[in-house]
Amino acid sequence: MIIVLLGPPGSGKGTQAKVLSEKKGWPQLSTGDMLRGAISQGTKLGLEAKTFMDKGELVPDSVVIGLIQERTSATDCQNGYILDGFPRTIAQAQALDELLLSQNKKISGCLYFKIDDQNLVTRLSGRRTCLDCGAMYHITAHLPQKEGVCDSCKGSQLVQRDDDQPEVIQNRLKVYHDQTSPLVDYYDQNSEMVTIDASLTLEEVKNAVWDKLGSW
Repeated sequence: MIIVLLGPPGSGKGTQAKVLSEKKGWPQLSTGDMLRGAISQGTKLGLEAKTFMDKGELVPDSVVIGLIQERTSATDCQNGYILDGFPRTIAQAQALDELLLSQNKKISGCLYFKIDDQNLVTRLSGRRTCLDCGAMYHITAHLPQKEGVCDSCKGSQLVQRDDDQPEVIQNRLKVYHDQTSPLVDYYDQNSEMVTIDASLTLEEVKNAVWDKLGSW
């Protein structure tokens, strides 16, 4: 099964992708994680991507599509995978369709996580991320056991990512509405899409996701 998770930054796509991956064994393909990994390694691709990500802008299609094509060719993706953060534009969605067609595959369904901007700004600006493992916490909703320190890494510092700064968040949301939100109509017309109320609690959202999966 190949599932696309669609929604604005901070809507909970990544959290639900991890749950699905653990329960179903499908790899979570997060372009954000791939790109941040390339940045931390100082690769040419990472340095190029960083100039866009730090401003809350989309990384060029050619870079992202290349990453996806390489990753989906791996052995662990042969029985299905979860696309988290890709596609982000109509051009990327069309490129994905062409890639899957060449592999005699297609999208199984799309989960659209819907939430308003005000909720998102509060969520994102309060996020703190582990420098080592990438685990995420929140200053009100998900605190670590020791302030400023990751529970898993036992000593690694938690920081506010550059793209979680309030001014960058506003730009990320503008980019989303301008370039990514048209994908809602695209997937509504071209594949089976269901809407999830992402303003609900984590448990409620998880239950809604599992209910929808049962119908595919």
